[in-house]
Formats: sequence, structure tokens, C-alpha cells
Amino acid sequence: MLAKELSIGEISKRSGLAVSAIHFYESKGLITSRRNSGNQRRYTAGVLRYLAIVKVAQRVGISLDEVKETLGCYTYGLKLSANEWEIAAKKWRVVLDKRIETLRRLRDELDSCIGCGCMSLEDCPLRNPEDTLSKKGSGAIILERKF
Repeated sequence: MLAKELSIGEISKRSGLAVSAIHFYESKGLITSRRNSGNQRRYTAGVLRYLAIVKVAQRVGISLDEVKETLGCYTYGLKLSANEWEIAAKKWRVVLDKRIETLRRLRDELDSCIGCGCMSLEDCPLRNPEDTLSKKGSGAIILERKF
């Protein structure tokens, strides 16, 4: 028995994604469909779980490139195996732990500086006299430092 196929409208309704977003994900190679005899896209229901994973990943700051790198493309008619999901979850846990640590530092270290208007550059942890931190690279050097 063949798996029930869904139209892009049904996928949109069930996933909560706009048709344009589904087209975008397909153009990026994240999902695949097949074309029926009327040249309309058809998806298996398994694509709904994959799209849910993509939405959640994006919500927590995992890029589409990271999703594709970790999970590959949802291949028409195939589901992610438990092993594939476990590998992705472990990788993303590391990414999320780093992001959480950065957010914790931002909260704890910049809390008193944001909008404080302080003029005490001698005590400010963000002070960078003579742009000495530029020798260590670009970006938020103080925030991204290793402990």
C-alpha cells in the first residue's frame, strides 16, 4: 500500500508554514517532493515531522545550513531514523550549550552596563583602550572569551 500523499496546501495547513516557506525550504534542498501527473508537488506525511524539526531549530538559532549539514535533506518517502535523530540531537546540544553560556555571560556581565550611562571607563569591563583587543580578532572578544 502506498503512503498517502499530501498537497503543498495540506502541508502548509498542517505545518503552520506558508506555502512560500515550504517552497523556500525545497529550493534550499532541505525537503523534496515528487510531481504528480498534473505537475503538482506531492509530499509524504513524514515531511511534516522534518519541517517541525526545521522550525524548532530555527527558533533556537540553528541555521538552515546547520540543519542541512546535520540532517541532510528529507528524502521523499523516508523518515529520520532514531540513530540519525540521536546524532543530530547530540550535535545540537553542544551548539545550544555554547549559546546558553554566551547568553548567560551577556546577562551577567552586561546587565549593569546596558543603558547605564556610566562614565567610569576605569572600571568598565568593556573598556578597550587604544583598541588593544583588535589584535585578538574581531567581534565581541570580551563576551566570547574562554574561562
